[in-house]
Amino acid sequence: MSSILAGLFGTQSDYKKLELEVENLGFLDSEYIVYLSDDHHNSQYLASVEIKNKDITDKVRQIFNENHAHKIYLFENMSIDQASYIHLKRLIDARSKAEIHSSPDVRIKVQHDGMNSEVKA
Repeated sequence: MSSILAGLFGTQSDYKKLELEVENLGFLDSEYIVYLSDDHHNSQYLASVEIKNKDITDKVRQIFNENHAHKIYLFENMSIDQASYIHLKRLIDARSKAEIHSSPDVRIKVQHDGMNSEVKA
Protein backbone atom coordinates (compact mmCIF):
# COMPACT_ATOMS: atom_id res chain seq x y z
CA MET A 1 0.00 0.00 0.00
CA SER A 2 1.09 3.57 -0.51
CA SER A 3 2.04 6.20 2.03
CA ILE A 4 1.26 9.89 2.38
CA LEU A 5 3.93 12.52 2.86
CA ALA A 6 2.29 15.65 4.27
CA GLY A 7 3.87 19.03 4.82
CA LEU A 8 2.73 22.10 6.73
CA PHE A 9 3.81 25.27 4.95
CA GLY A 10 4.04 28.87 6.10
CA THR A 11 2.65 32.03 4.63
CA GLN A 12 5.87 32.79 2.74
CA SER A 13 5.58 29.59 0.68
CA ASP A 14 3.97 29.71 -2.77
CA TYR A 15 1.61 26.76 -3.25
CA LYS A 16 1.62 27.17 -7.04
CA LYS A 17 5.40 26.71 -7.10
CA LEU A 18 5.03 23.62 -4.91
CA GLU A 19 2.40 22.14 -7.24
CA LEU A 20 4.62 22.76 -10.26
CA GLU A 21 7.64 21.09 -8.65
CA VAL A 22 5.60 18.07 -7.54
CA GLU A 23 4.18 17.68 -11.05
CA ASN A 24 7.67 18.05 -12.57
CA LEU A 25 8.71 15.10 -10.40
CA GLY A 26 6.13 13.01 -12.27
CA PHE A 27 3.06 13.16 -10.04
CA LEU A 28 -0.43 13.53 -11.49
CA ASP A 29 -3.13 15.86 -10.14
CA SER A 30 -4.82 12.85 -8.57
CA GLU A 31 -1.69 11.92 -6.58
CA TYR A 32 -1.35 15.05 -4.46
CA ILE A 33 -3.58 17.53 -2.63
CA VAL A 34 -2.96 21.11 -1.53
CA TYR A 35 -5.38 22.13 1.22
CA LEU A 36 -6.05 25.88 1.12
CA SER A 37 -8.19 28.16 3.25
CA ASP A 38 -10.52 30.75 1.71
CA ASP A 39 -7.81 33.38 2.17
CA HIS A 40 -5.01 31.31 0.63
CA HIS A 41 -2.83 34.36 -0.12
CA ASN A 42 -1.80 35.06 3.49
CA SER A 43 -2.32 31.82 5.34
CA GLN A 44 -0.60 28.56 6.08
CA TYR A 45 -1.51 25.52 4.04
CA LEU A 46 -1.09 21.77 4.09
CA ALA A 47 -0.02 19.58 1.16
CA SER A 48 0.00 15.82 0.84
CA VAL A 49 1.57 13.58 -1.78
CA GLU A 50 0.86 9.88 -2.31
CA ILE A 51 4.12 7.94 -2.20
CA LYS A 52 3.95 4.56 -3.90
CA ASN A 53 7.70 4.05 -4.10
CA LYS A 54 9.92 4.58 -1.05
CA ASP A 55 12.75 5.88 -3.25
CA ILE A 56 10.73 8.95 -4.18
CA THR A 57 10.11 9.92 -0.54
CA ASP A 58 13.44 11.75 -0.22
CA LYS A 59 12.83 13.71 -3.43
CA VAL A 60 9.40 14.88 -2.27
CA ARG A 61 10.80 15.67 1.19
CA GLN A 62 13.49 17.81 -0.50
CA ILE A 63 10.84 19.70 -2.49
CA PHE A 64 8.91 20.31 0.73
CA ASN A 65 12.04 21.63 2.45
CA GLU A 66 12.90 23.89 -0.48
CA ASN A 67 9.38 25.34 -0.23
CA HIS A 68 9.83 26.16 3.47
CA ALA A 69 7.83 23.36 5.08
CA HIS A 70 7.58 23.90 8.83
CA LYS A 71 6.93 20.22 9.53
CA ILE A 72 6.83 17.07 7.40
CA TYR A 73 4.90 13.95 8.35
CA LEU A 74 4.92 10.46 6.84
CA PHE A 75 1.74 8.39 7.17
CA GLU A 76 2.29 4.81 6.10
CA ASN A 77 -0.41 2.51 4.70
CA MET A 78 -2.61 5.39 3.57
CA SER A 79 -3.85 6.27 0.09
CA ILE A 80 -4.64 9.72 -1.25
CA ASP A 81 -8.35 8.87 -1.03
CA GLN A 82 -7.99 8.56 2.74
CA ALA A 83 -6.04 11.81 3.07
CA SER A 84 -8.88 14.20 3.81
CA TYR A 85 -7.92 17.42 5.55
CA ILE A 86 -9.83 16.55 8.73
CA HIS A 87 -8.29 13.07 8.94
CA LEU A 88 -4.73 14.35 8.41
CA LYS A 89 -5.25 17.20 10.86
CA ARG A 90 -6.36 14.75 13.56
CA LEU A 91 -3.32 12.54 12.95
CA ILE A 92 -0.96 15.54 12.98
CA ASP A 93 -2.53 16.87 16.20
CA ALA A 94 -2.10 13.46 17.85
CA ARG A 95 1.55 13.26 16.80
CA SER A 96 2.22 16.79 17.99
CA LYS A 97 0.77 16.03 21.41
CA ALA A 98 2.86 12.86 21.63
CA GLU A 99 6.15 14.63 20.85
CA ILE A 100 8.39 15.41 23.75
CA HIS A 101 9.24 19.06 23.39
CA SER A 102 12.58 20.28 24.64
CA SER A 103 12.37 21.82 28.05
CA PRO A 104 14.64 24.39 29.64
CA ASP A 105 17.53 23.20 31.78
CA VAL A 106 16.17 21.69 34.94
CA ARG A 107 18.09 21.96 38.16
CA ILE A 108 17.50 19.17 40.60
CA LYS A 109 17.82 20.07 44.23
CA VAL A 110 19.38 17.42 46.40
CA GLN A 111 18.13 16.78 49.87
CA HIS A 112 20.34 18.07 52.65
CA ASP A 113 20.44 17.41 56.35
CA GLY A 114 19.40 20.89 57.37
CA MET A 115 21.07 22.56 60.30
CA ASN A 116 23.54 20.48 62.21
CA SER A 117 25.97 20.90 65.08
CA GLU A 118 28.39 22.92 62.94
CA VAL A 119 26.07 25.93 63.02
CA LYS A 120 27.11 28.40 65.70
CA ALA A 121 24.47 29.87 67.90
